[in-house]
Amino acid sequence: MRKKIISMISVIVLLLAVAIYSTITGSIQVGINELISGLISGTNEEVQVIKDLRIPRIIIAMFAGAALAVAGTLLQAVMRNPLADSGIIGISAGAGFTTVLAVSFFPTLYFWSPLFAFIGGAIACILVYLFSWKSGLSPVRMILVGVAINAVFSGLSDTFNYRGSYTVTSISPTTTSTLALRTWRDVEIMVSFGSIGLVCAFVLFATCNVLALQDKTVKNLGVSVIRSRVFVSAVAVLLAAAATAVAGLIAFIGLLIPHISRYFVGSDHKWLIPFSAVAGALLLLLADTLGRTIIAPNEIPASIIMAIIGGPFLIFLLRRSDHIHGNS
Repeated sequence: MRKKIISMISVIVLLLAVAIYSTITGSIQVGINELISGLISGTNEEVQVIKDLRIPRIIIAMFAGAALAVAGTLLQAVMRNPLADSGIIGISAGAGFTTVLAVSFFPTLYFWSPLFAFIGGAIACILVYLFSWKSGLSPVRMILVGVAINAVFSGLSDTFNYRGSYTVTSISPTTTSTLALRTWRDVEIMVSFGSIGLVCAFVLFATCNVLALQDKTVKNLGVSVIRSRVFVSAVAVLLAAAATAVAGLIAFIGLLIPHISRYFVGSDHKWLIPFSAVAGALLLLLADTLGRTIIAPNEIPASIIMAIIGGPFLIFLLRRSDHIHGNS
């Protein structure tokens, strides 16, 4: 218990420190005192730029990172698959595609884009289940099917982005991986839908713990396995969809964070879910901060940094899974 509390406090402190550093660092640099006074008075032009462009970006990075990390935690619980991640198995790509469609044809419904993204993510999730099932769910087979579904939805999204329509071109940043030029309206969308998903995930921690047991044991406890999996999967898809609709396609956070979190707080989802949320927020904010400062004034999208980190980690997990499960 002591290790869990210390770990939780430490990751919260680190998140706050990175958030403060990210706020005062960049093409415009200000001191903390100058930032606070400028936010209060509203007369400092540099602080106003930070308020309108940088702070929304930081908030979105934290909420999107938390959403993706918790989505990965839930998917790994419901699929009993250590390789599950919304970005790898096609859920984020499906969400991105339906977001492109929705905002292309109904631009006035932009606030509700996470709901359209949810539909695409749910379709992708169902397809992964259907095509991966063969006398059970093999972790490696699920990843291969997910990669194929991810490629299909990504190709469909690219088709819309490159067909030359002014409307589609103008909204394409909504489904790209850069966090630049995000506004307070984007913050409102991300916080609204992200908060709903995170609260639902916290409520379902006991269900996630039960799903770790064998199906026969769960049924003996009087719990419906199918219903539980549907509820948990739906919350995971909502979180991934909200993050994708606002922050774009960012993979590997839902793969990395749950494994790291288990090392610090164990497998009890009562601790695992909140720790993953804070750690995910920290990781994406750190990746975005590095991306916009390491070769300033140019930027590296956070998704590229996450790919550099997550790719080798996925290979490691695939080799480990193959060692455990055989060449299935």
